[in-house]
Amino acid sequence: MPEAIPPSFPTTASHLKQATAFPVWASMQSNLRPSPTMRRVFAKLFPEDVQLDFTIAICTYNGGDRIPDVLERLCWQLNADDLLWEVIVIDNNSTDHTAAVVERYQQQWPLPVPLRYAFEPRQGASYARHRAVRLARSPLIGFLDDDNLPSMTWVSAAHRFAQHHPRAGVYGSRIRGDFEINPPENFDRIAQFLALTERGNDPLLYRPEKKVLPPGAGMVVRRDLWLAHVPPAPTLIGRIDNSMVGGEDLEAVLHIQQAGWEVWYNPTMRLYHKIPDRRLKRDYLKSLMRGIGLSRQRTRMLSLLPWQRPLLFWAYHGHDLYRVLRHLVQYRAAVWQDTVAACELTLYVYSFLSPYYFWGRQALQWLAQWRKAREAMPSEAEA
Repeated sequence: MPEAIPPSFPTTASHLKQATAFPVWASMQSNLRPSPTMRRVFAKLFPEDVQLDFTIAICTYNGGDRIPDVLERLCWQLNADDLLWEVIVIDNNSTDHTAAVVERYQQQWPLPVPLRYAFEPRQGASYARHRAVRLARSPLIGFLDDDNLPSMTWVSAAHRFAQHHPRAGVYGSRIRGDFEINPPENFDRIAQFLALTERGNDPLLYRPEKKVLPPGAGMVVRRDLWLAHVPPAPTLIGRIDNSMVGGEDLEAVLHIQQAGWEVWYNPTMRLYHKIPDRRLKRDYLKSLMRGIGLSRQRTRMLSLLPWQRPLLFWAYHGHDLYRVLRHLVQYRAAVWQDTVAACELTLYVYSFLSPYYFWGRQALQWLAQWRKAREAMPSEAEA
């Protein structure tokens, strides 16, 4: 059976008074907000009827050794006593001990906050995030990866930002690296591609014409907007064992931005991204940049209006070729010796090849459908 989607929860006092589908809250016609303790009691007694304020969704694949650090950080959140929030761990088809680790934490969880677990068998971060959105019991969902360590005020800062920016459909965190080894020289030129985001001390609106968006790590979205605008069958599903093609987070954000909602950077949502030594090695970084480059045809076209795409496709294509040639001239032999220069060249080359990658994917899908239709047709002997 398809999974039922929880209803869109009311978010304002006027909506609460009209919410006949929520009998517990509908009976509270007083202007006084119930105490946090009373709200927690009602939330436990009537989980289907009571909205929460915030959901943290931790999407993980084989993160049994990483996720304890994230859960420990969440146990020390400050300024969140007045909020009703929950934590959902989405196990994205893990083959390690992730489920056992979460079960152990559930048994000794010290917070008056639900710690929930769900298994998503379809591989890919996009599927895991869709599952989290469907399960969430609050209008705001904050996504953390299993290697993200939030500050002690991350939850309160995330919730407060939504109240002050009602047009913000998505907003991202201020993310710094926690490196196991020193990154390569000139790493700052590619740091953004490892979800490191440092854009100053003031909130910043990501304007559509700038073509820059926050990463999925540390991102907060409004649940109703995700359900309304992000397709459940994404084109980009995220990195999996046999593919490093990313961009699934940008695809989701672009759908919401294209629907007219604002996307922001919130510097008060601080977190650290733990980056192990293997992810700072040349081979991994080049593979990462290859996947990002291949995803660009999809994210670029999605950021444009339909009538703009035929013309700007060729502008992008020509500019990618220009960047490849310029990079080769600028760095010469260093392209093959310097890790960061090699990564940048990889990004430019595979950005240029991205359209052909997607055309090839579409051709293979069409061929598979044609073969399936042929197999379904009765043979001449059967006729």
